[in-house]
Amino acid sequence: MPQRSDIASVPTGAYKFIPALDSLRRYSWQDGRSDLLAGLTVATVAVPQAMAYGLVAGLPAEYGLYTAIVMTAVGALFDSSRQLINGPTNATSIALLSVIASVAPESKIEAAMLVAFMVGVVQLAITAARLGDLTRYVSHSVIVGFTLGAGSLIVLDQMKNLLGKKAMGGVHDHFLSRFWQTMTEGGAIHADTLWVGLGTMAAVLLLRWFKNKIGWRFLPELLIVVVGAAWLSWSFGLEARGVKIIGDIPAKLPSFQWPNFDAAMMRDFATGSLAIAMLGLLEALSMAKAIAAVTRQKLDMNQQCLSEGLANFTGSFFQCIPGSGSLTRSAINQQAGAASQWSGVISAIAVAVIMLAFAPYARFIPKAVLAGILFLSAWKMVDWHALRYHVRATRFDAAIVAVTAFSAVGISIEFCVLIGIFMSFMLAVPRAGRMRLSEFVVTRDGAIHERLPEDEPCSKILLFGLEGELFFGSTAALDKHFEYIESLIGPDTEVLLLRMKRARNPDAVALNLLESFLDRVRARGVKVVMCGVSPHLHDVMQRTGFADRLGEKELFLEQPVRLTSTIQAVRHAYELISEPCPTCPRRETPIGETPLYFVP
Repeated sequence: MPQRSDIASVPTGAYKFIPALDSLRRYSWQDGRSDLLAGLTVATVAVPQAMAYGLVAGLPAEYGLYTAIVMTAVGALFDSSRQLINGPTNATSIALLSVIASVAPESKIEAAMLVAFMVGVVQLAITAARLGDLTRYVSHSVIVGFTLGAGSLIVLDQMKNLLGKKAMGGVHDHFLSRFWQTMTEGGAIHADTLWVGLGTMAAVLLLRWFKNKIGWRFLPELLIVVVGAAWLSWSFGLEARGVKIIGDIPAKLPSFQWPNFDAAMMRDFATGSLAIAMLGLLEALSMAKAIAAVTRQKLDMNQQCLSEGLANFTGSFFQCIPGSGSLTRSAINQQAGAASQWSGVISAIAVAVIMLAFAPYARFIPKAVLAGILFLSAWKMVDWHALRYHVRATRFDAAIVAVTAFSAVGISIEFCVLIGIFMSFMLAVPRAGRMRLSEFVVTRDGAIHERLPEDEPCSKILLFGLEGELFFGSTAALDKHFEYIESLIGPDTEVLLLRMKRARNPDAVALNLLESFLDRVRARGVKVVMCGVSPHLHDVMQRTGFADRLGEKELFLEQPVRLTSTIQAVRHAYELISEPCPTCPRRETPIGETPLYFVP
């Protein structure tokens, strides 16, 4: 019987639904100190990143900050992972930019809120159906290809801010068309703007080098550079010299606002919202698993999907854009020593305080500064080692990476995610549908083993084993194997013995195919015996009447002792034949007098 302490440690009720509350049951002052330091550290990175991601989505910077407040706090409360930080990300922001690209500028904010609502609804539906674990069937090559394509799009999209060019092209033009028009018709390169962007990248890289040199991992280099750039912009009047700045950011917290539930917009955004929802789950679950591998924390994948869905759903009512688990901020949170989900709540509060206190000064930040940060983020978001690994591994992995990346740039970011997921399932289903057919023989000393080329086949008894998933996806392989077995049935063949020990998860399609095959074999006067039949397979056979048509005497169920059913079935097969074949090793020794044994 479990002890009281064991029972108390199992989360139930509100503790299970809100894991952050469960963490308080074992909370200590040391945990609080660790969460405070980690949350403040994450906030110093979240502020400049959130502003940049707001611009990536084609919206004012404050909407990225709103998302870093509301979504981060809500996600942290419901996260199964203690260190995952939710909020705006490179991937979801560039995907949102693609989804709402055709919306008029004055409607983009309400369109983004509607997409966030739809993303949340999709993720909550996945949670309700307990389908979150299905994401493990989506190849990681999809994420690798997506990050490559998304990183390229971020660079192309922010090129106008780095070079100081005027954005060209209509809202209905393709992304590459707008980029080409901007580069060719958007005016000359603005030298001061370019130097600001290049200087930003150089300063961030220099500070990162210095940080690594002195071993101070938590130096907020992004915040330092952004604050420094804003001061220089104000001091030297860069706006008057033609350098575009962010402009006014309201010093207020996000307020409640209903999304615009426009039926036409919802229909237009359906595919894109599904893609962002799947992308967000893949991104968040991948990061949560990576952290859990280090911290040895047990994750609840369905709870993780719930946190993503609630964060997006709630955020849509507080002027937030879609978000997900952040790779950068989650890694910083874990490295800073976060003990629980409350570090995410503290980070959200810190971002809110910074926004209220320093919003009036943020207006002086040049757009080129955030463009420089995004250029570095785009480079860093691509896992170059994983990219090389997947491209070299198999042709199918390389194809998924290439198709996903090229479709992200050439078609649309949300379409590339769906293509990658579809290709993953195209890979998974055929592999799951592979059935292995093995032929066995009985040797003179009683051994039953797989037939080697030098083994003499028996003309009286054919002994085969089927291994794999016995479902609709394996029908092509089954057809091929059944045709091969039928080709071996000769005029002397009396018994066909099928070993089903490794045949799993039967469905109606595969079982019907198996029944048709056995009917054809029996029509040729050959008796059929099945052994190693699992209880589950036997239950399905009984419910469909298959067992009755075959005959219970010809069915040998899987036994607790290894391989017993196969040996019993072989003995029964020898009892069914009129006499051993001329080359049978059992002619000299009766089958009942020599012990049989199986050689796996």
